[in-house]
Amino acid sequence: MQNIAAIKKRFVETHKYPSLRINAVLFDMDGVLFDSMPFHAKAWVDALNAIGLNFTERDVYLNEGSRGSETVQTAYTRQFGHTCPEEEEVQIYKEKSRIFESLGEPPVMPGAKEMVSALMHRGVKRTVVTGSGEKSTIKKLQTTFPNAFAPKDIVTAYDTKKGKPNPECYLKGLEKLNMPAHYSMVVENAPLGVMAAKNAGIFTVAVNTGILTDDDLRQAGADIVFKDLIELKNAFDELID
Repeated sequence: MQNIAAIKKRFVETHKYPSLRINAVLFDMDGVLFDSMPFHAKAWVDALNAIGLNFTERDVYLNEGSRGSETVQTAYTRQFGHTCPEEEEVQIYKEKSRIFESLGEPPVMPGAKEMVSALMHRGVKRTVVTGSGEKSTIKKLQTTFPNAFAPKDIVTAYDTKKGKPNPECYLKGLEKLNMPAHYSMVVENAPLGVMAAKNAGIFTVAVNTGILTDDDLRQAGADIVFKDLIELKNAFDELID
């Protein structure tokens, strides 16, 4: 059993914050609200392997949170030693998106609706911060979680210049919610996302819903790691007091 009170106290002391009060939660989208990472993994692996780039499912999970262009450049530079031409980069991402769309709608992550509903009931502010540019999944947020996330507050790949682990996306999320870091919490599932949230100075909870290990998330800086959103919701009262 994790000592949540001690973890929160250590976070406050480390950051020299006056306190930690969770009045807002910033959710990553893929792998947190939607079980969409297997879809993204297949789409990226198929699109990149088709042009001779060696990119595995684990690579996809480790790069989750990057903007699409950054993922292409990472794979290209690692293998060829130079950046990908812009025109080819655009075509690769279009093919990745085509494959992703062909796989159908990803399911809602177990426990996601209950978690969001509990936050709404308590009056906790909410938004989504994603490095994704997949418009179908972003649109699905509104139908799956009606009235839960104000469109004006959502941060996507179209709102930032740099992907995770750069803190820009989470800082923008705080700005949109008009909330300081020490009144907020991030829910992430990917190392780069965890790093982005920590770089923004926000208390960061990781849910390990993919193929990575808990240590992958802890080493990225997660304050607490849960196995899923259901386990996280069961610790809700201790986290948000």
